[in-house]
Amino acid sequence: MKEPKAEIISVGTELLLGQIVNSNAAWMSEKLASRGVSVFYHSVVGDNLDRLAAVFQTAANRSDIVFITGGLGPTEDDLTREAFQKMTGLKIVEDKKTMDQIHQFFSNSQKSMSPNNRKQARVFEGSTVFNNSVGIAPGIVQEYQDTYWIFMPGVPREMKAIMSEHILPYIEQLYPTKSIIYSRMLRFIGIGESQLEHELQLLISNQTNPTIAPLATEGEVGLRLSAKAESKELAEKLIDELEQKIASIVGDFLYGHDEVTLDQKIFGLLKGKGLTLASAESLTGGAFSAAIVKREGSSSVFQGSATVYQPVIKEKVLGISQDLIEDHGTVSEACAEAMAQQVKKHYLSDIGISFTGVAGPDSIEGKKVGTVYISICDPNDQCHTYLFHFNGDRETIQRRVVKKGLELLFRLLKE
Repeated sequence: MKEPKAEIISVGTELLLGQIVNSNAAWMSEKLASRGVSVFYHSVVGDNLDRLAAVFQTAANRSDIVFITGGLGPTEDDLTREAFQKMTGLKIVEDKKTMDQIHQFFSNSQKSMSPNNRKQARVFEGSTVFNNSVGIAPGIVQEYQDTYWIFMPGVPREMKAIMSEHILPYIEQLYPTKSIIYSRMLRFIGIGESQLEHELQLLISNQTNPTIAPLATEGEVGLRLSAKAESKELAEKLIDELEQKIASIVGDFLYGHDEVTLDQKIFGLLKGKGLTLASAESLTGGAFSAAIVKREGSSSVFQGSATVYQPVIKEKVLGISQDLIEDHGTVSEACAEAMAQQVKKHYLSDIGISFTGVAGPDSIEGKKVGTVYISICDPNDQCHTYLFHFNGDRETIQRRVVKKGLELLFRLLKE
């Protein structure tokens, strides 16, 4: 039996408007991949009968299994069943067992059932119906012209329950697993996507199994390695071998895997080395310390932070001399270094890091927006100060500065 091509269609205008994040498709893709089912397409379509039917027709022409979430509720704009009926002509009937469960649901909750709730018991004649253990609308499986159509509610909790309890076992019987797809994300900092791809060009050009997919986010780059094998153990072995090759080329920029974040990696390095950190922040306004202290147990590595905007506060709180500020300005290498030294001293930490610069919208001391100094004073009282020029609006610059500070700390701690 050939391996099935799967497709996921998410229904709901709220998804298109960005009011709700489409987390269902990602979760479903991951679960299906672990069972050897490859998802080739993700689609999002609003609550419109004609557009729904058109998207369903496209899916029917290219996929063996189509998963649809959403549009099974009681209101007039829940049109998933009607759109599928428009494409297929299949009869829609009321499922008695589901209707009994709906009555029981309202009875148990001591609420009155409105007439439109009967709509949630409607299924296609001859379809397989799966109970929703945490909600009302059931899961529906309908085979039509050699394609399996699987309908589930859009509420994540309900979709996951139906998928886990019924659909995944159903799929495993339908397509006995001969292989699984296993993925690992490698996370890099300090190297751009184009440079990373250039360095790994030979590996990327010759990829077969596992495959390599670069993914860029703000200030970071990821590589998703995906392997297909008869077992998770064999897939992991294939990925381990490829990761070793990648690390031999660009390992200096690799900081973690999968869900590990840069601040989490830094927390682990500080804790592992028995070091503590303190920060002095001007243009970032405490954003750096917020990134550190969100980690549980951060008090074991983080001494504290001083948010010092005005020159007089830099003098009074950190003890930076008035002469230094008058001679060099607050947006300067000298001020950044003094801030890092003083916060390290006053907060009794092993490492001090400071941020000073211009986030905008106006220039300061003749320095353009985006001019930033970051200084790190290490355990040996050696200070390393860096000048950067960032682009973007105020919030973008602040985010990029925090990420750069984390990157510099990672480099120091890794060494």
